[in-house]
Amino acid sequence: MRFCDIPGHDNIKQRLCALVDSGRMPHALLLEGKEGSAKFALAMALAQYIQCNDRHDGDSCGQCRSCRQMQMMGHYDVYYMYPVVKKNSKPTTSAYFAKEFAEYMAENPFMGLDRWQKHLEDLNAQPAIFVEDANEVLGKLGTTARSGRNKVVVMWMAERMREEAANKLLKIIEEPYPDTFFILTTNNPRAILPTIYSRCQRVAVPPYSDVEVAEIVMRYTNLSPEAAMAIASTAEGNAARAIAVANNDSAQLQSLDFFTRLMRGAYAKKVSELRRWADELGAKGREANINFYNYCSHLIRENFILNIGEPVLNSLTAAEAQFSQRFSPFINERNVEDLLDLFNRGAADIAANGNARIIAFDTAIHIIMLLRR
Repeated sequence: MRFCDIPGHDNIKQRLCALVDSGRMPHALLLEGKEGSAKFALAMALAQYIQCNDRHDGDSCGQCRSCRQMQMMGHYDVYYMYPVVKKNSKPTTSAYFAKEFAEYMAENPFMGLDRWQKHLEDLNAQPAIFVEDANEVLGKLGTTARSGRNKVVVMWMAERMREEAANKLLKIIEEPYPDTFFILTTNNPRAILPTIYSRCQRVAVPPYSDVEVAEIVMRYTNLSPEAAMAIASTAEGNAARAIAVANNDSAQLQSLDFFTRLMRGAYAKKVSELRRWADELGAKGREANINFYNYCSHLIRENFILNIGEPVLNSLTAAEAQFSQRFSPFINERNVEDLLDLFNRGAADIAANGNARIIAFDTAIHIIMLLRR
């Protein structure tokens, strides 16, 4: 990955290159921003720039041995850490899923956890960075760099580090080897262990503009500029979501279907249908349930905006907008906060290993009452 492969963010690219060129590259750098931004792509490009043997014009050369190794995600002195799931109750590290992660990156570098879970083929588990991963990386960092001048650890979703993994890495982040750099990315900096967060130099990566998202959509799909721009206008700067919508991602379509069935069943007080709906949703796995509750919060906010007469502020796909035209009058100042709290609580309970079917049915029963306000 080169900086020129990443649309936009020219000021951030220049800042990152200047840190390396001036010898002021921090040993722990954190790129933070919303999901679907270019954080991980920038982290990959920075790692390649650090290792490149012929940097010029503010970018890696793309031709030297180090760059070719980076492009195949096979550089000897660059180590990747990312959320994974346990396999066969054995210690599981990122390296175990190296092939799947390379395939995932090849699809497009705008990362989304739901898409990664499909590669992991385990919808029930909650992917995490485990202490075994930290131990393995520490062992590698204790050796001399083999093919480059430096060793680089690139971490995706640092907020997914288990506490024991973060504590393992804390000492080397506090007192790093002179030739070692950590490049971390996060969607949720508040969830990172404070002692890790405080020792990182932070760079905020803002969401893309609609024009930039449209450019990205056209790069990874066959859509026309007009169609790409229509999708980009609903993506709120999230390139990953825009690409999923452009590809008619089944998860996105299923989320709208589940939301529609929930609201119609709740309004009609069809408790038996809601029980079947809860069983079906609960069977989809924890991360899918968390993503669904977050999606519900998004649609509730959008429908409230539509109801108060500010459609110019809406970010809805065509299918969402069609449903919302008739649904939005039911979302008002008397119930919007309670609905948002209900879905946020549902996501939190699922994350805490609550029973997904019970949580879904309880949520549905509460919505029966809230829609009547």
